[in-house]
Amino acid sequence: MEKSISVGLLGLGTVGSGVVQIIEQHQDKLMHQIGCPVEITKIVVKDVHKKRDIDIDPAKLTTDPEEVLNDPSIDVVIEVMGGVEKTRNLVLKALRNKKHVVTANKDLMAIYGAELLKEATENGCDLFFEASVAGGIPIIRSLVEGLSSDRITKMMGIVNGTTNYILTKMDKEGSAYGEVLAEAQKLGYAESDPTADVEGLDAARKMTILATLGFSMPVDLDDVKVNGISQITEEDLEYSRRLGYTMKLIGIASRDNDKIEVSVQPTLLPHSHPLASVNDVFNAVYVYGEAVGETMFYGPGAGRLPTATSIVSDVVEVMKNMRLGVNGSRFVTPQYQKNLKSDEEILSKYFLRIQVKDKAGAFSEITSLFSSHNVSFEKILQLPIKDSKLAEIVIITHQASKQAYNDTLTKLNDLEVVEGIKSSYRVEGEEIL
Repeated sequence: MEKSISVGLLGLGTVGSGVVQIIEQHQDKLMHQIGCPVEITKIVVKDVHKKRDIDIDPAKLTTDPEEVLNDPSIDVVIEVMGGVEKTRNLVLKALRNKKHVVTANKDLMAIYGAELLKEATENGCDLFFEASVAGGIPIIRSLVEGLSSDRITKMMGIVNGTTNYILTKMDKEGSAYGEVLAEAQKLGYAESDPTADVEGLDAARKMTILATLGFSMPVDLDDVKVNGISQITEEDLEYSRRLGYTMKLIGIASRDNDKIEVSVQPTLLPHSHPLASVNDVFNAVYVYGEAVGETMFYGPGAGRLPTATSIVSDVVEVMKNMRLGVNGSRFVTPQYQKNLKSDEEILSKYFLRIQVKDKAGAFSEITSLFSSHNVSFEKILQLPIKDSKLAEIVIITHQASKQAYNDTLTKLNDLEVVEGIKSSYRVEGEEIL
């Protein structure tokens, strides 16, 4: 039997405990895959005396990361401690010490991924991060390997389970946003400070990673246009349903003529679209390729064991590379320079809900304004508001440029007949009749 592979673990929280569990319980599978045992020899924690729900040899615990980074016997470092700046320095040191790194840290990879991958290549090390996007779904491996011969033109994804859970409950049960958020926090689906989830920041970090890999272009987090779900109302969801749509927080990365757009925003999808039926905390990524056509990757987007499974799969990949002597060769630098679409080049349909004065000629004024900006209507609902001199108009536009649509909204606020714009969302996907 060959010498065991030695692993150092940075962090022993929910996911870290899952990694320990899988490595200990799946030794036979790992032996079959790589031909030798895998042993976690050192674990960095904040408190070595803390009671834990898994049995750990106390001798393996330390509060000093240097005991992992400077130990010549440790082959692979698994980072599941979170954070960005401090963690970046630890990962850099691990790579410079010729240790392979597996991380689940989407924040780290979205901000410093290019730097860290360059460092890994220069040191002949692997840096894998499958678990950083969509938990247990192998989307990164699919983009880098399974679809490597294709040209990806678009990726649309539900990549945040917290917001998907909230929108599912609001849509299916008619509950208010604040009520469902409180429930999600109680169940542990949402953090006590849910900002990163509900304002779309978590999803934006993941879309940064996917766009960089899928388009072979250096996409930065600041390139992603982000809107969250905190302003969505029960009325928005009700009108969406009546018009044949489901509301989801969707990450969109699209490429046309070598120009790209990356965004995260509440988006209306036809009920028939595959992503519309992805509910609760599940994630899914819909990928369009010129050769393969349309594919969808679906599964648990977070959780102790699904995320840990992706991490250990990366560890197996590292070890296979070690046996073949090809570590540090998986990722290549982006092929193309960054080239972002302007607002005039971003085309989409839009959902718009406005309140207007309920009087003759009001709708005619609105129609004339939209027509002057080359924005036309596909669907319209016009409803009186009870006990009010106002009416509500809900519109689905035909495809229009983002610039033309935004210019229209600006002018719309200036119309005397318009009381106010209540909401506006993107519409994606074609209805399947």
